[in-house]
Amino acid sequence: MKVKEVMSTNVISIAPNESAAVAARLLSRFNVGALPVCTKDGRLRGMVTDRDIVLRCVAADDDAQTVKVSDIMTRRIFSVDAQESIQNAAALMARQQVRRLPVEEEGKLVGMVSLGDVAKLHDYSTEAAEALGEISMNTKKL
Repeated sequence: MKVKEVMSTNVISIAPNESAAVAARLLSRFNVGALPVCTKDGRLRGMVTDRDIVLRCVAADDDAQTVKVSDIMTRRIFSVDAQESIQNAAALMARQQVRRLPVEEEGKLVGMVSLGDVAKLHDYSTEAAEALGEISMNTKKL
């Protein structure tokens, strides 16, 4: 089974020049933990999370109304191609310690896939459980 068969296609993204405050409102309004940061043509440039906003803006005592998403986003992101297998996506999540991946097709964002998406599939629940186990094991050491 391919990633495109299970990914969420209704993805909320944000432009790099938007403020951290706008990102926070979108995260809250849509009840998500991360927003892909994309250019107008849909090219992925980074990800911004609630954690990025707290640690790189609020804790730094910066003004969320003026700080740009591009200044606080995570630039080193891992993504998966829509044609990739679910097993490979789950393995990438485990290896990189992430619970969700942006999905790209021809260099543009087309969706998101999460461990939850993988876990819903009976045939792949073991891969999802193993990936989550690896992610959780590494966070316990902190």
